[in-house]
Amino acid sequence: MAHKTNPEVDAFLKTKDHPLNKEIKEVRDIILKTDDRITEAIKWKSPTFMYKGNIASFFFNAKKFVSLMFHKGALLNNAHGLLEGDGKEARVARFKDMQDIENKKEALESVVKEWIMLQDSKK
Repeated sequence: MAHKTNPEVDAFLKTKDHPLNKEIKEVRDIILKTDDRITEAIKWKSPTFMYKGNIASFFFNAKKFVSLMFHKGALLNNAHGLLEGDGKEARVARFKDMQDIENKKEALESVVKEWIMLQDSKK
């Protein structure tokens, strides 16, 4: 793997008995491979991806799909329509199976890259 995973997140995911563990791993891999400056840690009892701030965290309460909350998703233009919700800040991306992840992979990479560009543009 070109990207580096956090052993703390590896251990955490091994303890999670989620029906979509393979799909969670796939979404994690896509995010970490999008840019090698992205890091991950356990925050709020969940794997969280970071780059100059929190990008997104998995939400494990959902069992029928992989739920990924983008903490400041409202700041992103969401051109692909991946992010759902109308809250003040947060947006959610949902993936129901491997085919859905494959269909949304480009949109997910785009949202992550947009976050990085937004953070890099700040003074």
